[in-house]
Amino acid sequence: MPLDGTLPGSALAELPERSFSVYLHVPFCRSRCGYCDFNTYTASELRGMSTGDYLTAALREIDLAARVLGGGTPEVDTVFVGGGTPTMLPAGELSRLLDAVRERFGLVRDAEITTEANPETVTPEYLRRLREAGFTRISLGMQSAVPHVLEVLERAHTPGRGIDAARWARQAGFEHVSLDLIFGTPGESRTDWEKSLEAVAAAPVDHVSAYSLIVEQGTRLAMRVRRGEVPMPDDDELAEKYLMTEQHLTALGFSNYETSNWARGQAARCRHNLAYWRGGNWWGIGPGAHSHIGGVRFWNRKHPRSYAAVLADGHTPAQGREVLSLEDRRVERVMLELRLAEGLPLGVLTETESARVEGIVAEGLGVVSEGRLSLTLRGRLLADGVVLRLLD
Repeated sequence: MPLDGTLPGSALAELPERSFSVYLHVPFCRSRCGYCDFNTYTASELRGMSTGDYLTAALREIDLAARVLGGGTPEVDTVFVGGGTPTMLPAGELSRLLDAVRERFGLVRDAEITTEANPETVTPEYLRRLREAGFTRISLGMQSAVPHVLEVLERAHTPGRGIDAARWARQAGFEHVSLDLIFGTPGESRTDWEKSLEAVAAAPVDHVSAYSLIVEQGTRLAMRVRRGEVPMPDDDELAEKYLMTEQHLTALGFSNYETSNWARGQAARCRHNLAYWRGGNWWGIGPGAHSHIGGVRFWNRKHPRSYAAVLADGHTPAQGREVLSLEDRRVERVMLELRLAEGLPLGVLTETESARVEGIVAEGLGVVSEGRLSLTLRGRLLADGVVLRLLD
């Protein structure tokens, strides 16, 4: 990666052709959850680096992004603040980050501005200040409504705190409120998962993300599984819980628009994530953040101290990049767009791949309508296998 962050002219030439998004990674957590392998750090791991130091560095990267991309960049369509725990920052600091994006790039009139939040880190007043700053959407990491499941996940909040936070967000005027749930935690019964789904009905939310737990190597949870302290999630039980999720959320008026995401109406769909799945352009600000501009993917240094140091020297924090070939981009399009309910245009497939579609449809894994291949409910359960089978 050039020290000044320069991108190829061919990548910059694509900027006006697609929407443009900004991701802001806040790498702080009060404690590390046992299942988490995200790029996050507790205070003891930062050796004195403050949230103010992070803010200074992130603002410098926003300036750098504006210089690199130049005047042809579209106004920002979506901003997503993720982590870590973004709401460990004071509301005023999140507001400053958003203001910097607005000043450097501009925001479209109906921009979607999202922050993730852990329920225990927000209050009604905090949420009111975020809404006044321009945030329109919040994604609350509830994960479960069952105490012993939260304990295994090492989550700090009580079961009812996620519901309370959703109510406070609505009262503060957030247009869209989402709950993040995890199924398949060791020791979680079908009844436990049903209780978490029932909690959705009590919350004023219009979006739910429900992910199957992946036991990542190197996490405390993986060590507990290896020692035999807790059981590894069973694939058949995970499939059953996914089917329970589809049935329950559909009954509540949600519809699945991506394999792990459900929304009440099209307006409630997460536009930022849709930009990822549709191959859009975005710049990722912050330690370890990834970006994609016109077929060039690049990623930042992971540790906040290293990230801040190179920006202080006037250099890009990007540690490496790859220029995707047309075939790389086509394959990624197949992998990502098949996850969407709208499906994949058949014209993206090669001749030999197109010949395999008939078999996928015959086995009840997909349907073809108006020139697009989309997965059935059974196909969603086997999505990765369907993609591998389809691609050359």
